[in-house]
Amino acid sequence: MYTLGINAAFHDSAACLLQDGRIIAAAEEERFTHQKHGKRPIPFSTYELPFHAIAYCLQEAGIYLKDVDHIGYSFDPALLLGSHKGDAALVLPLEPSARPVAPEWESPWEPLFLSSIVNAPRHLTGGVPHHLKARFRGERSYQWHFVEHHLSHAASAFLVSPFQQAAIMTLDGRGEKATTTYSIGEGLSIQRLRQVDMPHSLGLLYERVTEYLGFLHSSDEYKVMALASFGKPTYLNEFRSLIHLGSDGSYTIDPLRLEERFGPARFKGGPLEQRHFDIAHSLQCVLEETVLHLADWLHQTTRLDALCIAGGVGLNCVLNARLRDKSPFKHIWVQPAAGDAGTALGAALVVDAQQRPGATRSYQMEHAFLGPAFSDEEIEQFLRWSKLSYRRLSDPAEETAALLAEDKIIGWFQGRMEFGPRALGARSILASPLHASMQNRLNEIKDREDFRPVAPVVLEEAVAEWFVNGSVSPFMLFVYDIVPEKADQIPAVRHIDGTARIQTINRQQQPRYYDLLKAFEQRTGVPVLVNTSFNTRGEPIVCTPRDAIECFWTSPLDALVIGSFLLEKRQDS
Repeated sequence: MYTLGINAAFHDSAACLLQDGRIIAAAEEERFTHQKHGKRPIPFSTYELPFHAIAYCLQEAGIYLKDVDHIGYSFDPALLLGSHKGDAALVLPLEPSARPVAPEWESPWEPLFLSSIVNAPRHLTGGVPHHLKARFRGERSYQWHFVEHHLSHAASAFLVSPFQQAAIMTLDGRGEKATTTYSIGEGLSIQRLRQVDMPHSLGLLYERVTEYLGFLHSSDEYKVMALASFGKPTYLNEFRSLIHLGSDGSYTIDPLRLEERFGPARFKGGPLEQRHFDIAHSLQCVLEETVLHLADWLHQTTRLDALCIAGGVGLNCVLNARLRDKSPFKHIWVQPAAGDAGTALGAALVVDAQQRPGATRSYQMEHAFLGPAFSDEEIEQFLRWSKLSYRRLSDPAEETAALLAEDKIIGWFQGRMEFGPRALGARSILASPLHASMQNRLNEIKDREDFRPVAPVVLEEAVAEWFVNGSVSPFMLFVYDIVPEKADQIPAVRHIDGTARIQTINRQQQPRYYDLLKAFEQRTGVPVLVNTSFNTRGEPIVCTPRDAIECFWTSPLDALVIGSFLLEKRQDS
């Protein structure tokens, strides 16, 4: 049975295809269209379905849309239609934002937003771009299912986790109404315990402060997390006073009025003042305190040892580490595409569990390499067509390690692309961690802010030797303190607070990537590399050989290792 999952309601549009409960393919739309996050999270974009990601998933399975049995869409408009459910029409004024909001709607644009979602089944077949139509041809027999947004988040975490039973916490900006949910997962079942609804949202609180600090909301929250390490807890009491915690997992958040509290907002590109660092730091501290309180309640309620986390807030790796170290849960698992892209996976999993006869759990997510791959033959064909100079490597791992040991910065394009926002060794920029200057070099290459750290990948068997209490962390979703005696050997990946957001790798997950780290260790004694995403500012992570080569030639990278081939730039004397 084939089940297709789709996320398209807000941002990070994505698709995922399952066959009998196992993931065949998953990818974000942005990687194919070069539009960061797939689209902006505004009502006018709701009609935009992830056609390219869907076409890729179908191609990977060697099927067509007509062969799909079920489609799960990770948003249920019925939860917001209320008294309009079943109506033949929704009224949308010609100028919605120029009129008062109707009492039954949260926003003047909500009728347009919901209408586009209700019509998604028809738009999937009627709106497909011309160049993709072949994959969508034929008589359709699939069943369409709208799946609640936070149930999709919860399923994306629990149903591919290592646990048969676990508590589940989802935290994001918003779903239909929910912003935070608590559930118990057992087998294929997910039971909702309670939820927090709009307008009270920790995710939206972080988004609003992100915007106030001059960054792009629903996009740049990770920058605020990095900024926080440079600040002091000057505004702790102000943020604490905003959030009112209940004894039952509930909370409310007062109106923010950020400019009234903290002064004028920073404009994009404006100078960063100490108060900006302190606001970010105070926000991060209060987020951690609040979520720890919620986790304590969930543990007291469930008495379970394992916690699964999803939702955009689950991408906050500093928060995740705090939960790992300070919460009563013994095991914490975060889905690598914890943001909205992961709801495509979750919606598919929910529908598969409900519709597949005799369904059992047969899949555990041990890696995120679920996107397109390109053979050496395909890569070389493109290189020849492009009339580029290149050479085939006899031992890509050894020869790349030699370049990295010379402090060269390498574009690394290997195997299937990652699903989720982190580059994990398939579409990465790699560098040596041995010199502190490497962080600035990488930030310059990627046109990133100076305060942003770069992250390390480390051999799984060596993680405990280099990072305090280091453990398996394949998705780069937790920070660890660097072992003090090792810090001077890997200064490039040490953040100002002494931590690093690590990825561990073993040979089963990505053989060539693992072999590269082993070869670098043999040359330098250090089983660690800098790993950052293969893209430049404003661009999604590269997907195809064309993307990789265009990024390589339009940035000051030293070399590109793509499949078994090496491209180098001439070094002028």
